[in-house]
Amino acid sequence: MPHFEIHVADMARAKAFYGGLFGWSFAPMAGGEAVEYHLASGAQLGDGGLTLALMRRMDETPAQGSPVRGGTLRLGVADCDASYAWALDHGGAEALPPMDYPGIGRCAYVEDGEGNILGLESPAGTEG
Repeated sequence: MPHFEIHVADMARAKAFYGGLFGWSFAPMAGGEAVEYHLASGAQLGDGGLTLALMRRMDETPAQGSPVRGGTLRLGVADCDASYAWALDHGGAEALPPMDYPGIGRCAYVEDGEGNILGLESPAGTEG
């Protein structure tokens, strides 16, 4: 089962951003108190698929607009343009605006306010 950890400096801000964007909820994991480890639940998570957690960043948050540090996570959304707009209106910053990619769909990337870049993808023809 794939598992991703998103490193954050401000747990409350990150929970509000990801909870609002994807409808996820978060719960502290027993034994993870020292790093503020919070497991996510909700759409696209669990049931033998992707699991995800937020974790307190152990170093400085990368500056907005800096090169990618680590991997990027791209998740499916119903409407790439609408999700992208929501992210920008709720603390995110543009990394790559929505574009159509043949054979893939419509994709965009945003910075989450925590120094991470997140990809959004919807099937072709769902542009807002």
